[in-house]
Amino acid sequence: MSTRQRRPSRTYRRPQRDPVRILAFEALRAVGERGAYANLVLPPLLARAKEDGEFDARDAALATELVYGTLRRQGTYDAVLAACVDRPLGEVDPPVLDVLSLGAHQLLGTRIPSHAAVSSSVELARCVVGDGRAKFVNAVLRRVAAHDLDDWLERVAPPYDEDPERHLALVHAHPRWVVAALWDALGGDRAGIEQLLAADNERPLVTLAARPGRSTVEELRAEPGAEPGRWSPYAVRLTEGGEPGALAAVRDGRAGVQDEGSQLVALALANAPLTGPDRRWLDGCAGPGGKAALLAALAAERGAALVAAERQPHRARLVADVLDGNPGPYQVVVADGTRPAWRPGSFDRVLIDVPCTGLGALRRRPEARWRRRPEDLDGLVALQRELLRGALAAVRPGGVVGYATCSPHLAETRLVVADVLKGLAGEGGTAVERIDARPLLPGVPELGPGPDVQLWPHRHGTDAMYLALLRRTA
Repeated sequence: MSTRQRRPSRTYRRPQRDPVRILAFEALRAVGERGAYANLVLPPLLARAKEDGEFDARDAALATELVYGTLRRQGTYDAVLAACVDRPLGEVDPPVLDVLSLGAHQLLGTRIPSHAAVSSSVELARCVVGDGRAKFVNAVLRRVAAHDLDDWLERVAPPYDEDPERHLALVHAHPRWVVAALWDALGGDRAGIEQLLAADNERPLVTLAARPGRSTVEELRAEPGAEPGRWSPYAVRLTEGGEPGALAAVRDGRAGVQDEGSQLVALALANAPLTGPDRRWLDGCAGPGGKAALLAALAAERGAALVAAERQPHRARLVADVLDGNPGPYQVVVADGTRPAWRPGSFDRVLIDVPCTGLGALRRRPEARWRRRPEDLDGLVALQRELLRGALAAVRPGGVVGYATCSPHLAETRLVVADVLKGLAGEGGTAVERIDARPLLPGVPELGPGPDVQLWPHRHGTDAMYLALLRRTA
């Protein structure tokens, strides 16, 4: 009579808790569930981890790379994962998909060894979604690990000659419609679009603005790894990263984090020639306050006053905090630029940095490329037109308006300006002339034929800021 041998039961092993990957998962969940932005969510998570003694500088750097790298290449990783999952990717629970995406980035976008990337992802899955789903994660990531990124791109991306936009979308991890819009704005050059898409996937250096009369470039350059900006006389770049909020000048509000393209827009508006007095300036869409702070400081040096208007009360409070301590007069008001709280012709200079798709800041907000949709344009463009019309009504004859947007999309830039000017000409009322903005950005190359300017990450190392300068003549 045979006897069956009973298999010894396995002792349950607790999952190994990895604080770095758990924090990265929490950040991705906040972006996916709440529509948060990684550049706003990640710093407090990192600060908490450091206070708890869980993180050192290397841990923070790895967590940052995992979050930003995963978000940047989400579309590419989704295509790879879809080839490794036996169901539509939309049927995978979002928390599980976040674990898979983090694992895919470690396998395909970092130098982490494959076995470590898979095992750490499985342990993360055990911690955050349970042992059963961890087996699924293990199976999928082992399939991902069978090929490197170049091999996967050959498998999931069509050849360039067959479908150029789809090819570039997968190779450079941008939605197809974004590729098409950026390509149109560049003028159809293949080398240019590939350089731009690649630049969008590079993390930008932290750039500071020394606010005139409150801080100096020399003070900021005393920080380790600090170097002067390329174009703005107030810019300093932190080549070694670090925490800007730990700097005394930033903490005291005498300097702030501000992309160099944003600084150039404010400087061009401040230095544009006008006729008549130069006493009252308006920032018509002032939140969260970076351009307003630079404008207020420049205005104070000339004896002028800035009105910073913001439609949303909570953003107006941010502006007030940023402007606190400005040496000259200023006022922060909650006001809608399409229904202004001031009399027509009240201002000598007006900056209107309009709400937009944000396609010019994809280096800093990589999730925006996956969040925006082409249908968003209709509402945004209508608002942009109304804000520009309001700005032109707010400035006096002889005064100057700067129309700016952090998007190179033609529908949000040149076409908005052309439509508004055409409408005003047809009405026979307000008369406007364009100002060549290029001389007001001295030393900056490749600004195009003018009179407006478009900055680019791959050409200028800035966000893709657009600026049109308009002088009201009647």
